[in-house]
Amino acid sequence: MHPLLMKDPMLTPSFIYFDLGNVLVNFSHELGCAQMAEVAGVSVDDVRRFAYDSPMAERYERGEISTRDFYDFFCEQTKTTPDYERLITAGSDIFTINTPILPIIAQLRQRGWRTGILSNTCDMHWQWLASGRYAIIPAYFDVVILSFEVGAAKPDPKIFTAAAESAGVAPEEIFYTDDIAGHSDGARRAGFDAEQCTSVGKLAMDLRVRGIELTF
Repeated sequence: MHPLLMKDPMLTPSFIYFDLGNVLVNFSHELGCAQMAEVAGVSVDDVRRFAYDSPMAERYERGEISTRDFYDFFCEQTKTTPDYERLITAGSDIFTINTPILPIIAQLRQRGWRTGILSNTCDMHWQWLASGRYAIIPAYFDVVILSFEVGAAKPDPKIFTAAAESAGVAPEEIFYTDDIAGHSDGARRAGFDAEQCTSVGKLAMDLRVRGIELTF
């Protein structure tokens, strides 16, 4: 028997939040670096240093600067002026749906469970994801909480407080899953019931032990 099933029954949540990256969608920063490097005519290492690993990238994810500000910073640091739309597309076209999770999302929706997205992401990535390219995003979710809109990134308690307020339930009524252990730990500190998502099979089990029946 799975060890979780041997524990006392767990509280059935009123609301279920999912992280985006490596939960609902898979992504490749390496692909983004390569594509942006090709558009800008610079090295992959330069793209990684300025577009992904710089404090400016963290500010962008928290919504402290705009996409145009981020582009201007990249141009200044790399001493290039690539086409704006091509560069943004190159940095955004890095996602694929995590296909194995689709039956879980579909069943939750069909059975009336309220669900949401709770993610650290930037404006250009969200615009790409929410543009209709991915049928379930955001259409299959009742609430969307994004770091760049809230002004705080996980594991900052502020983003979890905003998520509970938007869901309209107490933190302890929320189940949350995230691929990063530190983020699920942060959610638990904020009062959520949370588990790290290491596989879709584990996620299905985590939901079952909380009284959510799935044919998966």
